[in-house]
Amino acid sequence: MVSKSQDCAIWLGSETGILKGVSLTKKQAFNFCEMTSLSRDQEVCVLAWGDPQESEVLVGCANGAVKTFSTEKGIFTESRECADHSQGKFTGLAVSDNALITCVESGLIKVWKEGSMDTVEINAGSGICRMRQNKSQRNQVATGGKENSLKVWDLDRPDKPIFAAKNVKNDWLDLRVPIWDRDMAFFPDSDKIVTCTGHHQVRVYDPATPQRRPVLEAQFGEYPLTALALPAGNDSVVVGNTQGELAILDLRKGLVRGRLKGLAGGVRALECHPTLPLVASCGLDRFLRVHDLHERKLQHKVYLKSRLNCVLLSSSSLEYGGEDLSGDVEEVKQERDSEDDEVWDAMEKVTEKTKRRANQEPEPDSTEVETETKKKRKVAKK
Repeated sequence: MVSKSQDCAIWLGSETGILKGVSLTKKQAFNFCEMTSLSRDQEVCVLAWGDPQESEVLVGCANGAVKTFSTEKGIFTESRECADHSQGKFTGLAVSDNALITCVESGLIKVWKEGSMDTVEINAGSGICRMRQNKSQRNQVATGGKENSLKVWDLDRPDKPIFAAKNVKNDWLDLRVPIWDRDMAFFPDSDKIVTCTGHHQVRVYDPATPQRRPVLEAQFGEYPLTALALPAGNDSVVVGNTQGELAILDLRKGLVRGRLKGLAGGVRALECHPTLPLVASCGLDRFLRVHDLHERKLQHKVYLKSRLNCVLLSSSSLEYGGEDLSGDVEEVKQERDSEDDEVWDAMEKVTEKTKRRANQEPEPDSTEVETETKKKRKVAKK
């Protein structure tokens, strides 16, 4: 019997701790979790592939646990504690040479080697918003955050960063420009890195040059940028902000090529397909959306009930081209009729009736109230 999870090409994590899989070919969505243990501690913060074959999805939860989900079996096969609440939530998750790489908000990067209790630890500084892996050189990761500028780390030489960005020059009032890197991505087969900031800036850095400041800077909108993704070509980037605005920026000229419409809430995560001109987005409005980057049209729109934090795309072929398929995907429940029903059923029922206080006067009968009102009206007429 083929597992339902094998049909899913898009994976998402929700604030309620649910791993959601979406099959666009069968036009169905599935929930994978234990509904009896749903809580804010189980919130899914980050997702990553556990192997090159994409047979495992790594799920980083707010309680510090990293769960391994088998896409072939359709079940969680492993869970390990990798952080605690005092260190903050996960901001990044990756795998390199059978080693698990985790990063939390406090800036602690850990490399968990398989079959060994020893870990490599790196202190990247506090206020980390995102850690991203260089897919061309998997031993390299980039970090950035609030008042914590972009840094590139070589996990084989963890003593100091191999690249540390320098803040841009003071503004026209000669005031220091605040640092707030919210997301970043490595260019494929290149050392270049693109970042987006909470001050609506997009910047490109090139560690291969002596220059530590960005080699290109552009701006989009007036609101904080929260996520970015690089399409198959290296000449553009897709960015999203807290107001649900999506745009494609040209990285050669620093101009906006076009906008992707349809969002109604802040963007939490973006991911582009590695070969097709498609980008998946999710966020606070509880929808998964897949846009065509060439036509700038909505291809798929799926309502998934929960506020979504992260999205992960399979490298397999997705439904591409044709008419707008908005609302064409149906969410399938695994055991019960409704995700909300499962949450309510797990809550303890209160059966004890509220006792009336002994000295509390009984509520007046409706006929007595009506009679008293009529008496007042007669007195008023006289």
